Order: sequence, then C-alpha cells, then structure tokens
Amino acid sequence: MFEALLWLFIKHFICDFPLQAYPWIYLNKGRYGHPGGLAHAAIHAIGTFIVLTFFQINAAWMFALADFAIHYHIDWAKMNTNRKFNLKPDNSEWFWILLGFDQLLHHLTYFGIIRVAFSH
Repeated sequence: MFEALLWLFIKHFICDFPLQAYPWIYLNKGRYGHPGGLAHAAIHAIGTFIVLTFFQINAAWMFALADFAIHYHIDWAKMNTNRKFNLKPDNSEWFWILLGFDQLLHHLTYFGIIRVAFSH
C-alpha cells in the first residue's frame, strides 16, 4: 500500500506541475466544462490508472474515473474561489493557503483510493 501511495504522490507532482505547463490548461480550469480543465483531470486519471494497474488493482479504471471527477471539481472550486476573491500569489496569503488546501484534498483523495483499492 505504501508504495502505491508513494507513486500516486509522485504521479500527482508530475501531472499537476510539469504536465500543466500550457496556458490553455491552467488558465481555464475555472470554466466548467472547458477542455483545458478536462484535459488536466484526464492526465491525472491516466496517471492514476497506470499506477494502480502496475500494482494489479482490480477495477483500476473505476478509481481513475473517480480521480478524474474529484480532481476536476477540486481544481474548478479552487480557481473560482481565487477569481471570486481576487486571490493571486502576490496579493494575498489566502492564495497560498488555498493552494495548500487544494493539494491536501488531492492527497486525501489518494489515501481514499488506496484504502478502498487495497481493502478488497
């Protein structure tokens, strides 16, 4: 379990930072249904599927779909909260608190996935 969780954390870093280098992705995650946000969540889902398949988790595709939906909505909510309160890296410590909360929610998602995946 620990190794699978570790790889999900590594996957998260890769998908959330280096693979999100395109403005059409990171600028549009707050627009519900925009291809940029959907692509970002799909990249995460593919990564989750790869990790869970490597660890021979049954129904890895279902966990990947759950990760897709959860990741998409966490990011959408974060982006809309930033927009609503005009939170930016250089004008508010709340931007950074919200970013940290976003990351916490993503990591809690992985704890939940691993808990359920390894309990069967």
